[in-house]
Order: sequence, then C-alpha cells, then structure tokens
Amino acid sequence: MLEAVMFVVIGFVLMELAGWAIHKFLMHGIFWNIHKTHHTATKGPFEKNDVFSTLFGGIAIALMIVGYGELDYRFWLGVGISVYGMCYFFFHDVIIHRRVKWLKRPENGFWRGFVRAHQAHHANNKKKGSEAYGLFFVPFKYFKAGRK
Repeated sequence: MLEAVMFVVIGFVLMELAGWAIHKFLMHGIFWNIHKTHHTATKGPFEKNDVFSTLFGGIAIALMIVGYGELDYRFWLGVGISVYGMCYFFFHDVIIHRRVKWLKRPENGFWRGFVRAHQAHHANNKKKGSEAYGLFFVPFKYFKAGRK
C-alpha cells in the first residue's frame, strides 16, 4: 500500500514538473496558436487549449489500463496524474478562472499566493514574456503579504 501511495505522489509531482516544462516551452512555443485561446476571452464552455487536458487525461487512462491487471506502478502513476488533473480542474478552472462558478477566489491566506502567480502569468497575454508557468510549484514571492 505504501508503494501505491508513493507512485500516486510521484505521478502528481511528475505531472506538475512536466506541465511546467510543456507550458513554458511548448504551449508558449510551437503550440501557441492552440494555447492562446486560454489567454484570450473565449465564448462558450470550451477553448482549443482544452485539448491539452484531454491529452494528459488520455495518458493517465492508458497508464491505468496497462497497469490494471497487476495494479503495478503504471496504474498508480496514472492515478497520480488523474488526481493532479482533478486538482487542476478545481483550482485552475473553478477557483482561478471561474469557468464554472462554484467557488470564489481566495482573497487572502495560503491559496492567494497561487492565484497571484497565475494572475502574473496572465498579465502578459502574449507568447513571450510570461512568468510563473507552474500551477502548484510557484515562486515564493507570490506568497508575500504585500504583493498584489
């Protein structure tokens, strides 16, 4: 059981690290024409950028299917990626961008630093010159009380 939990955590952390790199170098690089829909106002519940979530979800499902028979590390890595995806949806889409208006953005406290980092990323809605590409691993400067 401890091994399963370890691989779930590894899957989650690897997804954040891979997500940071993919976001910085690919989404703000060769895939900008898809990702820019996230940086501009879109009408409707979906944007082209959602294709990335579908891709990552597909990878998680494939890992779980391949590892299901033995419930080996692949299954648990897929679970970790899925947990990351659920956290991403609730924090990024529900709380930060309010694509689904279930919860309000935190005005203060620990989670406010994550919101500030994401707002800093969107302050420049251009391909180059953004900052804070991660969702959960963000620079400490965003948690300082005086920062807006």
